[in-house]
Amino acid sequence: MTDPINPTDDSARALAQDLLRTARFAALAVTHPETQTPYVARVAMLWHDGALLTLISTLSLHTKALAANPACAALIGEPDDKGDPLTHPRMTLMCTAHEVNKSTRRQAWLAAIPKAQLYYDFSDFKMYQLSVSEAHLNGGFGKAFNLSADDLTV
Repeated sequence: MTDPINPTDDSARALAQDLLRTARFAALAVTHPETQTPYVARVAMLWHDGALLTLISTLSLHTKALAANPACAALIGEPDDKGDPLTHPRMTLMCTAHEVNKSTRRQAWLAAIPKAQLYYDFSDFKMYQLSVSEAHLNGGFGKAFNLSADDLTV
């Protein structure tokens, strides 16, 4: 059987980097802290300085899950209104999350996600950086690639 994963090339890197530059939200997969089952939440997301950032409330289950187990994954890339959704590019990023100082990332975050001005300074909102260890890019049918963190450098 032929391997469905293509060799990583410059076009795959460019597509992955474009998905990262344009992502403003993602599906964040974590491990439920009580049941140890998968749990997915939609979160705001930003690629900044070589890592994903997300601003999340400590009241949410996904934040509690990251505190218990920082291993997570993010799915970015949304289909547009035309065609089969499975033909549109998307990428899953395998990550490790840790809290970072949100005040030093304020300008970048609010420039990309201006509506967050409403809640950015709420004390329950914390900034997490998701450091990527590997990525799996699906550029559409027959366009699957495995990428390293180095491939994502924008």
